[in-house]
Amino acid sequence: MAKVQVETTLHVPASAVWNMIGGFNELARWHPAVVKSDEVKEKGGITARRLTLSDGGVIVAQLERHDDKARTYSYSVVETPLPVAGYRASLHVREAADGHSCTVAWISEFEPSGAPEGEAIKVIRGLYEVGFDNLRKLFGS
Repeated sequence: MAKVQVETTLHVPASAVWNMIGGFNELARWHPAVVKSDEVKEKGGITARRLTLSDGGVIVAQLERHDDKARTYSYSVVETPLPVAGYRASLHVREAADGHSCTVAWISEFEPSGAPEGEAIKVIRGLYEVGFDNLRKLFGS
């Protein structure tokens, strides 16, 4: 099982960051690799999102848990062109003690699929870093 964890510090309150990234279907608002995100209701009322990537690829993910108070959500990917299988991830925003900055963490576990583990980790880490680079631009951090 491969694991990736990427964190960044933003010099704005956690509530401001969560307002932008905390919705499960909001990835297209802040991640430059995602051009479109559509909410999909699956059988049994499960919430899912269908992400269209800038290269035309499609990722379908199911929401596992969402907690606005704790500023976190977790999800699993059921369809992806990326070299991973059994992908489960979570996104967290934690307020710093000063109340004026926060840490954003994106954490995942998966099995490499169709690529060596090192390459799969590099792909996932790269996606997280591109998103966090854009958050730093959006929030001037």
